Amino acid sequence: MIPEGEIFVRVLVAALLGAVIGVEREISNQPAGMRTHIVLVVGAALAMTLSINLSMQFAGLAPGGDPARLAAQVLSGIGFLGAGAILRFGANIKGLTTAASLWTMAVVGLVTGAGYFAVAGGVTALLLVVLTLLNLLENRVINPTVTVEFTVVVEEEPGVIPKIRALLEEHSRALESFRLRHHVRHARFRVDAVVRLNRGKDAETLQQKLSELKGVKIVRYL
Repeated sequence: MIPEGEIFVRVLVAALLGAVIGVEREISNQPAGMRTHIVLVVGAALAMTLSINLSMQFAGLAPGGDPARLAAQVLSGIGFLGAGAILRFGANIKGLTTAASLWTMAVVGLVTGAGYFAVAGGVTALLLVVLTLLNLLENRVINPTVTVEFTVVVEEEPGVIPKIRALLEEHSRALESFRLRHHVRHARFRVDAVVRLNRGKDAETLQQKLSELKGVKIVRYL
């Protein structure tokens, strides 16, 4: 059986490891930050130690008890936390990485609870490298894009629709869709367009250029 003092030590180690990843997520302004990661990893470590002790404590009453049973429930139950961390912003999904880090840190908590401190520390360090250094590499080298939805309301003005399309194509990586609706009663057109922009590129610049076109009344984006 694991002594209570050692259980407390394992839980403290788990809390420290959770704090490392939680701080990084906090800095990245993610929905699940330091407190969430700490509480999660501590709970997982405690569940693992309890599972080990219960299987040993009641070995005579229940021969062949499975010490991994509680751990398995932790991994299956972590899904609701991951789902809560995933948010939708227009055409973009945010929080998938945080959801994955929550699940992985739950495993780190289980590993810590089982007493594999070196493995838990190594995995935490690896995860920190992935979340920080690879994020910098992705932004500087790969230059990822973000999908933005634009809505433009414009009066019936000769030649304005081709100008809107030309601006969208000129200031984006790709024009993924361009839909035009004609409101006869109000003598206006509505353009719904989806474009891909560089992540570091300010969509406000494109919004400003569209607003400067003659006849354009409303420009908004998600």
